[in-house]
Amino acid sequence: MRIDLAGWTREATLGDHRAFLDLFDRADRLGFDGVWFNEFHFHQPILPYPSTLLLAAAIFARTGRLRVGTSVLVLPLHHPLMLAEQIAQADWQSGGRLDIGIGRGTEPASLAALGIAADETRLRFERGFDLLRQALSQPTVASDHGPWIFDAVAVGPRPVQQPHPPFYVAGSTPETLGFAVAHDLPLLLSLEPPEGRQLGIYRDLLATSGRSGALGRSSLSRYVCIGATAQAAEGLLDTLLTRRRDRRLARGLPPDDGTMFRRDQVIVGDPDMCIGQIKALATATGIMGLRCIFNGNGVLDNSTAMAGMALFAGAVLPALR
Repeated sequence: MRIDLAGWTREATLGDHRAFLDLFDRADRLGFDGVWFNEFHFHQPILPYPSTLLLAAAIFARTGRLRVGTSVLVLPLHHPLMLAEQIAQADWQSGGRLDIGIGRGTEPASLAALGIAADETRLRFERGFDLLRQALSQPTVASDHGPWIFDAVAVGPRPVQQPHPPFYVAGSTPETLGFAVAHDLPLLLSLEPPEGRQLGIYRDLLATSGRSGALGRSSLSRYVCIGATAQAAEGLLDTLLTRRRDRRLARGLPPDDGTMFRRDQVIVGDPDMCIGQIKALATATGIMGLRCIFNGNGVLDNSTAMAGMALFAGAVLPALR
């Protein structure tokens, strides 16, 4: 299985930049396969890493094998040629360690700031992906219809004979999941809501399309509460639920349903229990990628997250490989 990291988003990215990068240097040495970062523009309060590709470049400079993924690049916000050049450069600098998750995005403030109409996002997403993939795999690319019109342009610095970075799609609507099926793209499945609805729609679309699908290359996400003992792991889960409840209430959201959270969103237990739960998840879904969240999406501190990562790397990773 491929085991990646996630959860460093919004307030979890705040703090000293060097200490932040050190987390991923240590993750690289522990043996995790990759880490994923979200793209948030014009956020209030201001966040330090609106550009996932710039952050990826910094991490690539400090690590030797860790992959970095975007979860996601919001394609309607970008000109595909400019984005293709940035992706090509980041992937070239990394030695081919970049993963590109893409999405349509519906955040009104970003669209308004850039003067993009909400009803244009589907066209910009689908046409943008087509141009982006062409630009990363062909000597030149041209467009003669909206929303972008340009003559033949060459995009570098990646030599065209080398494959472009892997693409993934995030989304929950039938239209976006149908797009993933049509282009044989793996999914970045979400935690909230849990992936059951997405997988149901995706499998129905596969059945009608006659395609084999890309679930095996897709990626699930789970919170991970691991302890040396089951009791220690349960204590960590209690802390996670309490802090998530407080944050959700502060944002005017209802608290988690603890039973549903345990069933659908978390891996919890000692190392052997975690191994069993992850293997069962892979068997049930057919998906061989997992993005592990050790910091509770920012409600647990980095020292707690690192302790869990170290225990997981020593006692769980070998059994999943």
